[in-house]
Amino acid sequence: MTKHILVTGGAGQVGLSMQALGNDTLVLHTPDRTHLDLMNDASIRDAVFSRQWSAVINAAAYTAVDKAESERDIAWYVNAVAPGILAQACSQAKVPLVHISTDYVFSGELGRPYVEDDTVDPINVYGASKEAGEDAVRSACESHIIIRTSWVVSAWRSNFLKTMLRLSCERDELRVVADQTGRPTSAHDLANALLSIVGQVNGAADARFGTFHFANAGGTNWADFAREIIRVNGAHGGRDVPVSSISTADYPTPARRPRNSVLSTNKIEAAFGLRIRPWQEATIDILAKLARKDIP
Repeated sequence: MTKHILVTGGAGQVGLSMQALGNDTLVLHTPDRTHLDLMNDASIRDAVFSRQWSAVINAAAYTAVDKAESERDIAWYVNAVAPGILAQACSQAKVPLVHISTDYVFSGELGRPYVEDDTVDPINVYGASKEAGEDAVRSACESHIIIRTSWVVSAWRSNFLKTMLRLSCERDELRVVADQTGRPTSAHDLANALLSIVGQVNGAADARFGTFHFANAGGTNWADFAREIIRVNGAHGGRDVPVSSISTADYPTPARRPRNSVLSTNKIEAAFGLRIRPWQEATIDILAKLARKDIP
């Protein structure tokens, strides 16, 4: 049976990746802002009630972490208020809601990978707004799946991987923070997981609703991630520039970052039968796609 899925944020990294994976069984509808404006309550409700959806995936977010410190109201509306309105509409329409969240809901002070039940304690406006969005979704829609992810990269839009490629063309040395750890996530792999999940969810009685983590396997730090990007890109003719490790204190930013963003993915793997590949393999695929110019 064909499932029709409403996707917000279709022009972002994850939204574009989902569109590339859509098929005859899972038909994705990704309205632009003229048809679904997250700053307009009526527009959100109209989109949800425009047809009987099999699921709604909220891949939209305000993700400019540093700008959120000075644009708190906008970040809060997009990341907290709008998801609550979306969740209310989904509940009334009896549609499951899949909502993407972030590792930044945690402080980063824990000395092990974070599991879903660990205490949230965001240290910046972006993280606080995403935590509030999670709370709004949980409160308004019982049939929800919240998926926290981290360090998302892809061949599309702006992200760390593409920034490293650009800087490697402009500079003879890259200086990258090495005292923040996490699990890089391919937007393609996250999109594939999201579509697998909505394909498996079976109505309001499904016991797998709740909060989950998704990221590619294996932890690293930003500097080592940059080194791997430069190394792999060298096989495609890219410049081989050295990457020097620096501390967070050497690179001050308006928003504080968690020192540990490593997310445990055991729960989502068990619940939905997912096999999550290492971040290194995902990075190779992204760089190959960029080398082929295989992007929309």
